[in-house]
Amino acid sequence: MTTPLTVNILAFIFGACIGSFLNVCIYRIPAALSIVHPGSSCPRCKTMIPFYDNLPILSYLLLMGKCRSCAAPIAIRYPFVELLGGLFALACALSFGPTLHGLVVFAFIATLIVISFIDLDHRIIPDTISLPGIPLFFLAALAVPSVTWRASAIGILAGGGSLFAVAWVYQSMTGREGMGGGDIKLLAMIGAMVGWQGILFTLFAASAIGTIAGLLTMIRSGKGMRLAIPFGPFLAMGATIYLFFGESLIAWYFNFLR
Repeated sequence: MTTPLTVNILAFIFGACIGSFLNVCIYRIPAALSIVHPGSSCPRCKTMIPFYDNLPILSYLLLMGKCRSCAAPIAIRYPFVELLGGLFALACALSFGPTLHGLVVFAFIATLIVISFIDLDHRIIPDTISLPGIPLFFLAALAVPSVTWRASAIGILAGGGSLFAVAWVYQSMTGREGMGGGDIKLLAMIGAMVGWQGILFTLFAASAIGTIAGLLTMIRSGKGMRLAIPFGPFLAMGATIYLFFGESLIAWYFNFLR
């Protein structure tokens, strides 16, 4: 579905602003800090950042990636997350139009962005996000035409249950924990949004992407099988791909088999 240029521009700006807030969540949630108060400040000199230095993407470029007060470098991740927010909001506007469906999908993806970066940084998926996310996205999925409440409920059980079974079998066979409980709760949350059909696609895509990324990372690092790689970001990638391309990719796959 195409949308007017102004709607697309506004969608990108809105998404970039949300991306700025996602940076706050990524930094503060693992530290058990409030995401509302106080306002943003420089991690080095602790100077409060004025609104004109906190404009998504633009302020980073104008400040040339440095704090105005102490000239400390600003991590490139901040504008990157803001750019991600803008691009995904634009993608939702282009794919679903300025609708409740598009807003729900964007909120879900924004949640996955926060979870992914926290998992990359700390190897945890906070229960404060995933557990409330399960009932929240179960209700929100009612705005998604392709997902019924039954499919969403089965998706929660299939998502959490499938990874729990894999984790239990792996631990029984090796005596080591191969998958944390955070991944199990995350996939249950994903199942609430994409339904049981989306869970199958998400697991396949996440496993494929994760295997390729894992092999490349192990070769580059030289650590071999000793290297631990968080699975949460790959689950997030698989779910996101399904939301935009899942049905068409599944249809192509079955046509290819004929």
